[in-house]
Amino acid sequence: MSAPAPIPFIDLRPGEDAALVREAIDRVIARGWFVLGPEVEQFEAAFASASGAPFAVGVGSGTDAISLALRALDIGAGDEVIIPALTAAYTGLAVIAAGARPVIVDVDADTLTIDPAACAAAVTPRTRAIVPVHLYGQPAEMNAVRRVAGRHSLAIVEDCCQAHLATEDGVPVGTRADAVAFSFYPTKNLGALGDGGAVVTGNASLAERIRRLRNGGQSHRYHHLEAGVNSRLDELQAAVLAARLPRLLHWTARRRTLAALYRRELPPAVATIRERDPGHVYHLFPVRVPDRDALQGHLTSAGIETLIHYPVALTEQPALATLASRECPVAAAAAREVLSLPLHPRLSDADAIRVAREVEAFRKGRRLE
Repeated sequence: MSAPAPIPFIDLRPGEDAALVREAIDRVIARGWFVLGPEVEQFEAAFASASGAPFAVGVGSGTDAISLALRALDIGAGDEVIIPALTAAYTGLAVIAAGARPVIVDVDADTLTIDPAACAAAVTPRTRAIVPVHLYGQPAEMNAVRRVAGRHSLAIVEDCCQAHLATEDGVPVGTRADAVAFSFYPTKNLGALGDGGAVVTGNASLAERIRRLRNGGQSHRYHHLEAGVNSRLDELQAAVLAARLPRLLHWTARRRTLAALYRRELPPAVATIRERDPGHVYHLFPVRVPDRDALQGHLTSAGIETLIHYPVALTEQPALATLASRECPVAAAAAREVLSLPLHPRLSDADAIRVAREVEAFRKGRRLE
């Protein structure tokens, strides 16, 4: 009997959207306008509408989106910004890029999103903002985070890089924040064919300043009012994203279906991350097991690709370790236990069930035939 076909963690090649992606690329090439043109403007308007906010500003990456949002809020040297310990390091690096100091706090044991109580305990006279991360596509407990921010007059910049179209209590994430950062890295729920990002906000003056900062601080051509950066979403990526955006709701529904299938089919001995709100968009589907590396090895030998999000808590990252003033035991434990299973819109039900069966087989000490 031949071995079953491998199950990749994700497939980034255009699929059902291939013709529209090619059409978008050809249109941009034919026009010959590649930076800050009509494709970016049209995508910004469409993405703002889809996100439930008046303004979206396309930038070079999700990291830049966080950094530029903080800068536009006049947060920089001497300021502290609270971030969670379990996230991609780029969340912390974005704070550093803005000139501020990231203050790393622990996460909730059930959802692995930022712990509001830890946020409250970390506030000092220098604290200016909180950057909660909607990890794995799950909205953080924003009502509690907003209460902390309100008590101390802190800005909120939500890291929605994994949470396109997520909602909390039926309300789109970020619509009650000062600004929201999105990434369009190819693996995201809405992915480009390269790097890209956007800041979404309801504040017109903030949006205007971010537009200026992303383009070297220019008020108009060759007139620089402040020291900005070069971080512009290009026309090709904007055109591809605009072509894919109408399919995002359908793709999100498929992700939720696969997540429900995993929750039903995985063995009870394997812990999943609690779904706190049905607005979860399942960018990733991690499980928690104490013998994570052994499980990953078993699945690899069965032809199933998995990844770890994330293997190192920010408090233990060499680039950020000197900033860590407190231990974050929940994040550190999760970093040793989480393993992300394949979950993307092109994954079949049969493949997801096969993944679950192999996890069950590992728990029983055997391999499927």
